Amino acid sequence: MTENAESQLRAAAAAWDRAMVGNDADQIARYLADEWVIVGSDGSLSDRDTFLALVRDGRLTHHTMTTDDAEVRIYGAVGVLIARGISAGSFDGRSFSEIERQSNVFVNRAGEWRCVLTHLSRIQEPATPVGAP
Repeated sequence: MTENAESQLRAAAAAWDRAMVGNDADQIARYLADEWVIVGSDGSLSDRDTFLALVRDGRLTHHTMTTDDAEVRIYGAVGVLIARGISAGSFDGRSFSEIERQSNVFVNRAGEWRCVLTHLSRIQEPATPVGAP
């Protein structure tokens, strides 16, 4: 089950990224448990309803949402996805672009992976690669 569960969770995460870029709150909601909480890269907290309202109102839009370098661990009906990602778009009329380390905790309910917690940490990438002239 673990290998199949891992591929299902990875597929759900990829679909969630696509829903985010589509800025479709109803599609995004399909991947969030009712009790979902996000800890932003600035340490802020938000819940599912508030987050989805921002998307519905157009106050939060994304044109980029990527997940790469992902590591998935399955613990029965719980899955943890740790990855590097790029998130870019607009919030309250201001553009943003973040490179982040993300930790997502998913639960499998009735055969569907839903995220219950997202935690983001900003990655400060060096302006010049180490060892570059």
